[in-house]
Amino acid sequence: MSKIKVLAILIPAGLLGLWLVSQLPPIQARMVYWKEDWHDLFNPPEEAVFLPGGQQDGVALAVSATLRALTPAASLTPTPAASNTAGPTATPTFTPTTTLTPTPLPGAARVQGVDYQHQHGLWNYCGPANLAMLVSFWGWETDRLVTGAFLRGSSERFDDKNTMPYEMASYVQTQTELRFLIRVGGNLDLLRTLIANGLPVLVEKDDIIQNVGWLGHYLLLVGYEDDRREFISMDTYHGEGTRYGYDSLEPSWRAFNFTFLVAYPLEQEENVLAILGPYADENWAVRHALEIATAETATLSGRDLYFAWFNLGSSYVQLLEYGEAAFAYDQAFQVYANLAETDRPFRMLWYQTGPYWAYYYTGRYQDVIDLATLTLDTMSDPILEESWYWRGLAKEALGDLEGALADLQESVRLNPNFSPGWDQIARIQAGG
Repeated sequence: MSKIKVLAILIPAGLLGLWLVSQLPPIQARMVYWKEDWHDLFNPPEEAVFLPGGQQDGVALAVSATLRALTPAASLTPTPAASNTAGPTATPTFTPTTTLTPTPLPGAARVQGVDYQHQHGLWNYCGPANLAMLVSFWGWETDRLVTGAFLRGSSERFDDKNTMPYEMASYVQTQTELRFLIRVGGNLDLLRTLIANGLPVLVEKDDIIQNVGWLGHYLLLVGYEDDRREFISMDTYHGEGTRYGYDSLEPSWRAFNFTFLVAYPLEQEENVLAILGPYADENWAVRHALEIATAETATLSGRDLYFAWFNLGSSYVQLLEYGEAAFAYDQAFQVYANLAETDRPFRMLWYQTGPYWAYYYTGRYQDVIDLATLTLDTMSDPILEESWYWRGLAKEALGDLEGALADLQESVRLNPNFSPGWDQIARIQAGG
């Protein structure tokens, strides 16, 4: 056989082999990192700063915003606590029917029976992996690809930037018979209390990864040891049994308003709510988080001060007090602009959408558009359905129906399970 014929066979075979290797999940996940690194080299995201423009059209626009808040313009209508549900119906407020006498917690406790799952080989998969562990503990056998298919629209996707708490709630409420609570304003003693009573607890915190920077991260806590002042976790990124010191977890948790998530079967509801104490009432929890954030805006500095103002805005959003929320977010973004670039958590809007709520419902539609555009522009792949969604609603409010539909359609293209986007598309196309 001639050399030309051999090459004619080997070259296509080699190219096919390279293509097949490139389709392997670990390689695709690594390619996402490479693509992001290349994008960030020429468009440093830490340099991007959002400066709110504020109210632009006076009383008339404020009235318009109020009317929109009273109509089903956005099917993500918040209810205390807003992040608990993706739909327009409030999560019921539960009140314990029994009161447990407080007893001293043991010096150490460990929840047994959580089968570890990692997130490696997939992009931003801590949400699906943690949720799979949490529901599997209660007998709902699943894995990260199953939860991921629901949460992200496809089990093959590696690029969705985040899984929101309300998306986790939707999975549990529709795919299992478990109950699921999301609360803010938690503290370390409460985490220890839940674990000591046999309840694994999921917290949303930040993390700093070498060569990646600041990120949000879910963490399933299954144990603690007071003598070492450490929690024991099923960390989907850092490994099973990873320990976190009490003093390091709390400031890391601040970035997400001290949010924690608990799943449990219906037959244990009374007991779980009694264990939660006042946190069983989600409105109480939000107001408690508001008190924490208010105090911290007067005592913290630097990036922690940014988180405190942001938390204050998020708590006001959950209470439907949008004017106060918008003011708090304005302060947060001012603090952010004054941070050193290396300290800026530029991925914040990947994980929390409170500013969109606040600015949209105070008539600051251009601020919604500007913030969403900046958020999407800082990504190598602008894959964040919530930002497309809110930008679409703001464009509609300013009369750009064509642009609104384009953005909303992009939100559901990215995540076909994103029902709010489909609802808004149907409403606009129906002339509503």
